[in-house]
Amino acid sequence: MKDPRTPCIGICSTTSLGDRVCRGCKRYAAEVIHWNSYDEAAKGAVLARIEHLIVQLLESRFQITAPDRLRAELRRQKIPFHPELSAFCWLHNLLKKGLDDIDRLESCGVRLQPAYAASDLASLSARVDEELLRLSEAHFDRYIAPIKSTPGKRNFPA
Repeated sequence: MKDPRTPCIGICSTTSLGDRVCRGCKRYAAEVIHWNSYDEAAKGAVLARIEHLIVQLLESRFQITAPDRLRAELRRQKIPFHPELSAFCWLHNLLKKGLDDIDRLESCGVRLQPAYAASDLASLSARVDEELLRLSEAHFDRYIAPIKSTPGKRNFPA
């Protein structure tokens, strides 16, 4: 990925509420604060982690039938997205930022997987976001927190 932009979608809870994982983009607080000092590889690693978690949760619940329509809806609603990332990441941004402006999910080039066809979109979106937040926090607890608490090691990230 060349010169990754910030994954921020304008719903930052790390700087405004002090959350350790952003409720919008799912970066860790230190990643939000230090983003501009990261090199391309570090930014790419953060984006790859977030993309993996999002795809893991969304592809079992949603099917993207027309990425061009999804892209058009994001642009219509002026919701930021990374064209280089999976369309499921785009869908995550749409569900976080533009859910209230979606009349029919199918018009955005997306449909629910058959097992979720009877689900209320708002409730399903909220459940997915809660799971994504829990996965992000679990990842932080397992891989990041031990580094920060080890004496003599540099705090993450610098």
